[in-house]
Amino acid sequence: MTDTLLKESPLLVALDKEKTVYDGFISVQEKDFRLRISLPPDHQLKKAKLHCCWQLKQLLKNYQDIVKQRLRHSSDLVSFILELRTILEVALKSQPGWLSIPPPQYYSQLITEIEDLGWNKLLFIDTDFHTLQLSAEDSSGRQHAITVKLKPKYPAEAPECSADLPVPLAITWTPQSTLAHIHSQFLLIVEALAEFWAVLDEIDEHTWVLEPEKPTRADSMRRIAIGNSVSIKLEIDPRHPKMLPECCLLGAEHVVTPLRNKLNANMHLCASRSDFSSLRNPDCSVLQNMKDVMEIEFPSPATHEKSSFSVECGICYAYRLDSAIPDQVCNDPRCGQPFHQACLYEWLRGLPTSRQSFNVVFGECPYCNKPITVKMAIQKP
Repeated sequence: MTDTLLKESPLLVALDKEKTVYDGFISVQEKDFRLRISLPPDHQLKKAKLHCCWQLKQLLKNYQDIVKQRLRHSSDLVSFILELRTILEVALKSQPGWLSIPPPQYYSQLITEIEDLGWNKLLFIDTDFHTLQLSAEDSSGRQHAITVKLKPKYPAEAPECSADLPVPLAITWTPQSTLAHIHSQFLLIVEALAEFWAVLDEIDEHTWVLEPEKPTRADSMRRIAIGNSVSIKLEIDPRHPKMLPECCLLGAEHVVTPLRNKLNANMHLCASRSDFSSLRNPDCSVLQNMKDVMEIEFPSPATHEKSSFSVECGICYAYRLDSAIPDQVCNDPRCGQPFHQACLYEWLRGLPTSRQSFNVVFGECPYCNKPITVKMAIQKP
């Protein structure tokens, strides 16, 4: 029986002279699974014990009764192995994900690459060894992370990489590349963005940022409080952070108009989209130059409480609505009540006296009955 078994399953061999313990691999659909079969002294299959690797055990989880039945009824070990193969083929077809189990050398190479890179740079790795996170520290001490999803044919097949960046993540890959290559390229990318993050870090530290509520390293927009229900939205160019940001003033017209006039009047100090260093002081930061251009001081955590700018919506009586804050304001100086765009749109649309032209609704302020307009709220996907 031994010769026949070895012929049918060349990866399964007897470990003892009595030929009661067989160890090795069973191959199914070009995948190898480790197993050991222990037979009683009388070689009766119905009393045999099957020991499996964790992948094989997981794969056979829903087929345990069938495997036990085949052990009781198979005429010999060779027949059982053949039937076990059939069961595994059925199990693999019902679970296509198992077809992507990498070969053993995949894991040994991955461990070697992590050791070469340094275990201290490994933030996370899943139980399947398919997804891992690597840490990187830039020259300013900022911590960054890159997520790497490995393919079954790694390194012949390029991994998928993602990170919190304001620009597309482009990683060059060849079959000879390693995790160290990914890490070194990632470091170069974050270093190139150091000035961009320095600009945003200063804004976050010295102003009251209304949006986004919890900025990530990928966010290039900041909405900064100027006063009660008045703010400015800045869009910083990641590749040219010292250039004049795209600006959008938000608030009641009687407050916004003077600020807009100052902004436009001082624009002659620099060419359109030019480096901010050409404005007033080449040594000043973007934030300081913004103050100079607008001739204002931004409220900061050192001078104001954030609650001073967290005015609730006059319709839903909440500050944040699905992460949005009130950005529609009644233009009457005696009113100035803020609203969420979605709230005001739904309110006006429900009034018989309101009228709509394309995506703009014209109506009356819910508080002072003065004319007010709002654009259709953009539906989030």
